[in-house]
Amino acid sequence: PHVSNQDLVDVTDLEALRKRKAPDVEAEGGRLTLTVFTLKAVVTALRLFPRFNASIDMKNGRIIAKRYHHIGIAMDTDRGLIVPVIRDADRKSITELAVELNELVSRTREGKIQLEELQGGTFTITNAGAVGGGFFSPIINFPQAAILGMGKARLQPAVRTDADGNPEILPRLQMPMVVSFDHRIADGADAIRFMRVIADCLEDPERLLLSMI
Repeated sequence: PHVSNQDLVDVTDLEALRKRKAPDVEAEGGRLTLTVFTLKAVVTALRLFPRFNASIDMKNGRIIAKRYHHIGIAMDTDRGLIVPVIRDADRKSITELAVELNELVSRTREGKIQLEELQGGTFTITNAGAVGGGFFSPIINFPQAAILGMGKARLQPAVRTDADGNPEILPRLQMPMVVSFDHRIADGADAIRFMRVIADCLEDPERLLLSMI
């Protein structure tokens, strides 16, 4: 019951914001990336669609809802794929997440991450774009219900509507995004709505600021 839903997300405006604010976050010891913004958008979507923040207990035939948001971030290392967990991501600011993620990346790649920091995740994000990947179908990190994959953002021609309502073709920075989910826990229509919340937040930074939790 492993199903995927894919889309393209226009991150042109978000990238402009990221570049403007990156020096401020670096001064705090963090690294402001698209993954950090996506992390915050995911938490907002999980609050609205809690089934994607659940797990399935096959032995007892039940779905376990999680009231906390511990987000795993898949990282490519010399020892293979490792997924450290950012705990209580919903309680942290974008700057705090950028600092914590930067520190986790360093310790994970240096082999200094602790076992307990790899456990207890309720949802996972994997960014294949970091190594140049595009569309792909990530595997759910069982017993979680879903995983979000990010591809490399590339400048592409896109049809937009001008102020007069006429279509025009403009260069826009577009990022492939895919959510894989367990169809025993959630339906496809909800997966589309779930990913649309994430996409809307990333496409409109003002919406992200107003809707994020």
